[in-house]
Amino acid sequence: MISANNVTLRIGKKALFEDVNIKFTEGNCYGLIGANGAGKSTFLKILSGELDSTNGDIAVTPGQRLSFLKQDHFQYDEYTVLDTVIMGNARLYEIMKEKDAIYAKEDFSDEDGIRASELEAEFADMDGWEAESDAATLLNGLGIETDLHYSVMKDLLGAQKVKVLLAQALFGNPDILLLDEPTNHLDLDAIAWLEEFLINFNNTVIVVSHDRYFLNKVCTHTADIDYAKIQLYAGNYDFWYESSQLLIRQMKEANKKKEEKIKELQEFISRFSANASKSKQATSRKRALEKIELDEIRPSSRKYPYIDFRPNREIGNEILMVENLSKTIDGVKVLDDITFTLGHNDKIAFVGGNEQAKTLFFKILMGEMEPDEGTFKWGVTTSQAYFPKDNTEEFDNDLTIVDWLTQFSEIKDATYVRGFLGRMLFMISTSPL
Repeated sequence: MISANNVTLRIGKKALFEDVNIKFTEGNCYGLIGANGAGKSTFLKILSGELDSTNGDIAVTPGQRLSFLKQDHFQYDEYTVLDTVIMGNARLYEIMKEKDAIYAKEDFSDEDGIRASELEAEFADMDGWEAESDAATLLNGLGIETDLHYSVMKDLLGAQKVKVLLAQALFGNPDILLLDEPTNHLDLDAIAWLEEFLINFNNTVIVVSHDRYFLNKVCTHTADIDYAKIQLYAGNYDFWYESSQLLIRQMKEANKKKEEKIKELQEFISRFSANASKSKQATSRKRALEKIELDEIRPSSRKYPYIDFRPNREIGNEILMVENLSKTIDGVKVLDDITFTLGHNDKIAFVGGNEQAKTLFFKILMGEMEPDEGTFKWGVTTSQAYFPKDNTEEFDNDLTIVDWLTQFSEIKDATYVRGFLGRMLFMISTSPL
């Protein structure tokens, strides 16, 4: 179990958290939700001990081990993949390295023998002999092939490093597991595997994610951060939403009844306060009126972007025609004889483990690359927009955000562009991108 007791965190004059009291118990998975900037990741850092609160404290059941998903993809670049995962249990890894150092000695002393015996006993108690196979099972489940397990971390791709760090957090059956955006950069198979892992995990999990489908699948409770407080609800994300909306409706209905009662009492007092025969009743109603308090209903501080897709004209029935499209890269056929037609109301998701194939296909459709064989044709009434996987080149300039976006706007007016950015919740700045 882990709990926050009267936790307050102030950044300058702003209180990100104010007297937060919450308890996370064994056997439950808690989804920590809130608007961007509400402090979800910050609260996980407070729970993990990486960040000190201004006031209050964090209490962990004595003897329990806490594991926190690391975000630094370069921290373990000089270590092998297997070692990186096993480091998730710091004490076990220390024992393994100390044992190796002792057994590597040429002048092995009696003291070394005694120390090695102590380490072996502790190693066995921690199921150390299963460490490498357990780490390999986690890696394989997340899609890291066996031939990469002894590779050095710096040789892995970014998405592969994310999976290794996730395996590190999961390793060794931690008592308390803190996961900050664990599904970022994971493919669908890895997400499905992680969902199943967490559903069957018997200890305490606290997870931050913007993926409501993931939260619905794994969470038993939802902790909502709003107005510097954390309110705990039983149930997953959908249940939280329904419960919070129901609570607001009930409070509004209760307030309406109270307002009707207030009006009734005020009318009686106004009518009979000067009447000697009714003065006692009027006084009694005054006391009753003073006791009625309306519930304070604070709407969520969340703000939602406004997204509106309006085509300039009605599109036809055939949106995209792809026929016998193929592409080979470095002698490997990445796309092979792809044919399909996209219709008026179709919405298509391209899925699969080959990231290169999906990216290449999109680049071909946007005219950035040519296919080796085959053709594609967009409907004459269509226009296209593209959100690339890697968009760093788009921002390699000194333009302000308004000037940058104006390049892509049909209306070259700064006020119009600022309005569009505002609807997407951008705080307009004159600083360069």
